[in-house]
Amino acid sequence: MGEGGPGHSVSVSGAPPIAHGGDLDAARTLFPDAPAPWIDLSTGINPVPYPCPPLEASAFRRLPSPADLAALKAAAATAYGVADPAGIVAAPGTQILIETLPRLVARARVAVVGPTYAEHAAAWARAGHAVVPVTDLDAAADVVVVVNPNNPDGRSWDAATLLACAALQNARGGLLVVDEAFADLEAVESLAPRLRPGLVVLRSFGKTYGLAGLRLGFALAEPDLAARLAEALGPWAVSGPALAIGGAALADTAWREAATVARGADADRLDRMIARAGGTVVGGTRLFRTADFPDGPGLFGRLGAAGIYVRRFEAAPSRLRFGLPADRTEWCRLSRVLK
Repeated sequence: MGEGGPGHSVSVSGAPPIAHGGDLDAARTLFPDAPAPWIDLSTGINPVPYPCPPLEASAFRRLPSPADLAALKAAAATAYGVADPAGIVAAPGTQILIETLPRLVARARVAVVGPTYAEHAAAWARAGHAVVPVTDLDAAADVVVVVNPNNPDGRSWDAATLLACAALQNARGGLLVVDEAFADLEAVESLAPRLRPGLVVLRSFGKTYGLAGLRLGFALAEPDLAARLAEALGPWAVSGPALAIGGAALADTAWREAATVARGADADRLDRMIARAGGTVVGGTRLFRTADFPDGPGLFGRLGAAGIYVRRFEAAPSRLRFGLPADRTEWCRLSRVLK
């Protein structure tokens, strides 16, 4: 499914698979002669991961206990500012939450504010809802979905605007879903401390902490809806190692604050490199930058031939999205191509 325009319903029947970043198999197919190792800048994942603590061997041998899950939820409640851990649902990544939530809602008209992460519209459509892409929150719909800050352009909404939308949705018996996947390192106002009926907030773990393979994410909602989501996921939804590592990382405020500063400096550096290459940055976050280029397809090809994979957009050929290089070697390789 591509990026639809406002006012047109979305259907996924017979649609091709959604393209995502991080698919180095596709990169190798496109550029079989590219030098190794590949530099994958096609995602918005922190390139400097959280240093995982040593784990007890029992975390791999036994099923996670209710106490293990409660400890993670308590750490998440503190990190996200949620007053009651009963409003937190831990899941093996936010993707499964994006898939599960539409199955708990009666058939509805769903407005997805975009262009944005395509899986939202696809998941609601797969569950039988009528999905309408829109460009702003002011939509007559039973469910409104918004990503804040948005991927791929970094657009954001203030809390007052979003809370007004949530109140309107609740009054009509509907729902506002706010995906805050990239909020951890940004200055956006999170709605996590302001949960109320008619509002669901999604939080990603892997992007911020550079541990996408761990598969961990959270839904934040009023306790009744949170309980329904948790029941739909079933017991032991999150692995023991993910519970332990996630709890330690979420409690490490100092690491998160340092990452905010460091990734902000990296994003500024990337902006300067993009500008020197003739690009115009149109948005992003501290974990990715999106830019337009006079010859976007040509630059994508030159980067790929040099073993550097960035995100391109079928609906906007001049536009490329860059994740952050991980170290000096990767920065130098990127700089050589952009020059």
